[in-house]
Amino acid sequence: MKKLAIITRSDETVKEWTELTHPLFKKYADKCGADFIILSGKAPFLDLDNQPHYRLLKVYQMLETYDRILHLDTDMIINKNCPNIFEEVPENMIGSIYEDVGTRTPDRRARIAHIQKCWGDVGWKTGYTNAGTILLSKEHRDVFLPHNNEFWVAAGTADLHMSYNIHKYDLKVHQLDYKWNHMTMFSEEWNDNADRFDSHIIHYAGRGVFDENQISEEALANHSADTDRQSCKLEQARLDYKRIYG
Repeated sequence: MKKLAIITRSDETVKEWTELTHPLFKKYADKCGADFIILSGKAPFLDLDNQPHYRLLKVYQMLETYDRILHLDTDMIINKNCPNIFEEVPENMIGSIYEDVGTRTPDRRARIAHIQKCWGDVGWKTGYTNAGTILLSKEHRDVFLPHNNEFWVAAGTADLHMSYNIHKYDLKVHQLDYKWNHMTMFSEEWNDNADRFDSHIIHYAGRGVFDENQISEEALANHSADTDRQSCKLEQARLDYKRIYG
């Protein structure tokens, strides 16, 4: 039997998120027959935004023990209807959505061009993976390797680094439907204003607020001192949790 794990990254700075979402992650891991593991502690290094995105590097060693690992960002709510992703993605392929679509196309394609200008052309034109929901197997460990002893710490950080290595090492990607990583970008007009509650996983990354008129005046007031809008995003997630789970 294949040894599976579902992992996420968190620490005390996001305790309110972990209390909300990690019980759902654990329940989903049990459903999939996977271990649930939280990556915390000191990251090997911080990005330019002083965030420990590269805790993900621990997955390189973990894939010595586990056959397949699903990574989920902590700021996600798993819906009741979420199928077993390990049955969705072929074992020899990486499972991820592409986010160089819709209104994000110009920015993400510019990042694709920029990293290749800096690190060398690997024939990458389209297909910007997102590590919010990403499933990897043992044969995909090379996505975590440095490029000429460097890790990408500019815009895009770990997502862009991993995407570059996917093309550098010619790894195959199973493009997941946006329903596996439903960010606000997928509820925009270009995607027919898709309803997040029809998706498997709702992700509060980026703008993170789907319904501004639902957010309390207190959370909105905190926005001025909360550049990443965490108060608003957390409130949105709590409201969505209540709607889904009662």
